[in-house]
Amino acid sequence: MAAVCVMVLGTSSGAGKSWLATALCRHYARLGLKVAPFKAQNMSNNARVVASPPENDRFAAGPPQGETAPPGGSDPRQRWSVGAEIGSAQYFQALAARAEPEVRMNPVLLKPEADTHSQYVLMGRVDPALTALPWRERGERAWPTVRAALHGLIAEHDVVVIEGAGSPAEINLMASDIVNLRVAREANARCLLVTDIDRGGAFAHLYGTWALLPEADRARIRGFVLNKFRGDAALLAPAPEQLQALTGVPTVGVIPMQWRHGLPEEDGVFDDRSNASGAVHTTVAVVAWPRISNLDEFQPLKNVPGVRLQWVRSPAEVAHLGAGDVVVLPGSKSTAADLAWLREQGLDRWVAGHAARGGRVLGVCGGLQVLGEALIDTEGIDGNAPGLGLLPLVTCFARDKTVRRTDARFAALTGPWAALSHVGLSGYEIHHGQTAPHPAMAAAGALAREVLPGLAWQNTAGNVLGLYLHGLFEDPRLLQALFGATVPTLDTVFDRLADALAAHLDAAALDALVTP
Repeated sequence: MAAVCVMVLGTSSGAGKSWLATALCRHYARLGLKVAPFKAQNMSNNARVVASPPENDRFAAGPPQGETAPPGGSDPRQRWSVGAEIGSAQYFQALAARAEPEVRMNPVLLKPEADTHSQYVLMGRVDPALTALPWRERGERAWPTVRAALHGLIAEHDVVVIEGAGSPAEINLMASDIVNLRVAREANARCLLVTDIDRGGAFAHLYGTWALLPEADRARIRGFVLNKFRGDAALLAPAPEQLQALTGVPTVGVIPMQWRHGLPEEDGVFDDRSNASGAVHTTVAVVAWPRISNLDEFQPLKNVPGVRLQWVRSPAEVAHLGAGDVVVLPGSKSTAADLAWLREQGLDRWVAGHAARGGRVLGVCGGLQVLGEALIDTEGIDGNAPGLGLLPLVTCFARDKTVRRTDARFAALTGPWAALSHVGLSGYEIHHGQTAPHPAMAAAGALAREVLPGLAWQNTAGNVLGLYLHGLFEDPRLLQALFGATVPTLDTVFDRLADALAAHLDAAALDALVTP
């Protein structure tokens, strides 16, 4: 078996590469083909946990000598088995392809920690040596691993759907590129070039990108795709024909704007126009701090009737919140820095005020850490800082990162979160911090209620809840318990994407891409 490789390139970030690649994965899987996604290098703080390669799992047989398993698990292997990280986009593309997500599908993940620094994750694990290297030196070091992952997938599948990054025509990066043209050449890929027509200048973007490519790479472009179109497609003429006359490349699809397609967003916060319809009974206000991570886990809230999802960067953006509304402190790639930003905006007082009025507050991962009394960093991982003091907990940052999938069940909860009592959920953990009750406060009788062993705590009043598990709102059991609602399953979302693809892309072009 040797796969045909179909590659989705874009004229820019946000053009629709991830959407189109996901739709292609499900389209070809529905034809009975064995499909896998691939993206050589993804830059995102939205990551998912996949099974760790056994040969790399140093905790597979239990904790090393001298280390003890964290509290809350009777099975040392389960508690210590270390997972691997890949970008969320490739995780969902694998599910769309009806394949098991794995690290070869995204061998390099860059996780920004500051404007000029990113953590380098190679084959699912943080690589300190590569993290420390200058940007242009990293790719060459990682390329043999990237190449091996790509050829491994090609050997085992009928089709590999490859996603590029940014634009392949970034001429300042071409020499060190390991995600666009170098991969296209290695895979001998048949490529689609997609652009966001809603931004304006789409035909110039397509022509300019094509013109800047080396001549041999231009020949790989099999079709142009106009994404996020609003209006009458007949009004586009004669531009597609003129563009084909200039380039020899046909426009094979015009995809309408889809505000509520259901696929988790990877690169940014959600547009207000995509909020769920119906009378709003609950506002979920998520603090959008600068280094937010795993923001895509809130996607399902857009589809819950009566729930308004709002991203918050200052108190002025938020209308009055009632006790039934929820303030969320999400994950963070730099918890101490985002906590400092929170205070600079005055959002610390806003969060504390909502909690003091009995309003619901939820902290997820970094958000949980911020809700505690203190962040303690003796390893130089994140930074020291006093917390918001809404939970009597303290977080110590550890050098080793916890990365694992977790199935759990809440104990009995009280107050506004009581609906979650005894509800089971599946999620994932990605964190350096280890959180525990504040020793002095515990001795004085100030205790947080542990409602998931080693993973979640609730304050005495019951309205503040913090937990390490990501993916809370992706679990239908939790959505049913909190809102009495069901949302479309991911499988339904993937089928809708494939249906849209079939309706708006030339069928012959889709077939030709995978014809040997």
